[in-house]
Amino acid sequence: MTDLFEKSIQTLELPRVLELLAAQAATEEGKDRCRALRPFTDPDDVARLQRETSAACAMIVLKGTPPLSGIRPVAASLQRADMGGALNTRELLDIAALLRCARSAKEYAAGDRAKSCIDHLFASLQANRFLEDKITGSILSEEEIADAASPELADIRRHIRASASKVRDILQRLISSSQSKYLQESIITMRSGRYVVPVKSEYKNEVPGLVHDVSGSGGTFFIEPMAVVKTNNELRELQSREEKEIDRILRELSAECAAHKVDIAQDYDLLILIDCIFARARLSGTLRCSEP
Repeated sequence: MTDLFEKSIQTLELPRVLELLAAQAATEEGKDRCRALRPFTDPDDVARLQRETSAACAMIVLKGTPPLSGIRPVAASLQRADMGGALNTRELLDIAALLRCARSAKEYAAGDRAKSCIDHLFASLQANRFLEDKITGSILSEEEIADAASPELADIRRHIRASASKVRDILQRLISSSQSKYLQESIITMRSGRYVVPVKSEYKNEVPGLVHDVSGSGGTFFIEPMAVVKTNNELRELQSREEKEIDRILRELSAECAAHKVDIAQDYDLLILIDCIFARARLSGTLRCSEP
């Protein structure tokens, strides 16, 4: 672009118009692409864009706006997965959200209506309900993997719950016994991932066990009674197995995403393009557009 061309764009306040257009886009990359638009000089390109906008207007009249929110860039994640890396839960959920949007967009465009020049965009969406469901069925949130993610994980967690319950029961009996007078508070807490009880410093030798922490004032010793050391050890071993199984699950899901990286990347590009087209349609200010 020449300096004169750029000056003309500023004079015509095109950046302000493009900001209005960006505000109509549902995705962040769609907004960025809207802001980066420049006038087309080829009459064929202009006519094509006008037909796309008119087609999107007609679809909005019939069906409303296509569901495109929640789409985030996934190219870097797919590249790392393809190199054998394990994606984290946020990255996998972003891929699942993209697949869900692709599936919803295909469903949005389906049905009896007049054919349009943007139908091929929706038809080209691959989606992948199996992978989408596998991710969302395994990952409940960024912080939580579902028990159902694998039979092994479900079994490990059953044993974790049983061991944790056993430790708490033992400590609860201590709290309810004559030894409770040695405690700073009648509570069960955790230090270094192990269940402990807070013992008054002057009675620290009355509760045999392992000291894991001392309060800042020195008045409380956090002791793991010997009665629960073995079960706490078992619990830590189970938690280590849980971490390894979660890592295996994430790597397996990442490998599946890598196996479908081309389709996923294509769906992303198509959805961003669709987002920009419908942003133009919404900005047009009318819902009575038709094919020229």
